[in-house]
Amino acid sequence: MSATGDKHMADEDCKPRRGRRHGRYGRHGEAERETTRVQLEMPPQAMERLQQLKDKTEAASYAEVIRNALRLYEALIAEAERGAEFQVKEPDGVAVPYRIFL
Repeated sequence: MSATGDKHMADEDCKPRRGRRHGRYGRHGEAERETTRVQLEMPPQAMERLQQLKDKTEAASYAEVIRNALRLYEALIAEAERGAEFQVKEPDGVAVPYRIFL
């Protein structure tokens, strides 16, 4: 019960907050960063691609694949905004333009 005698209020105070796993601090006392759970609906082909990327990169989770993809995408966009152009070096050593953003 709360100090005002309101049992309902005490129950509300005890509910876990969305986006946190162990309250303000983690299991071992270290500060834990806040997270947000995201649920995606993907067609089977996109899910297969995600699984293949997870396997190829030996990522621990789909979330890790998506976080890595976001970092790469942000970096590519930043370079494109600066005016950079992208190239791919073929196995024979020839560099060819690579259009990421059409």
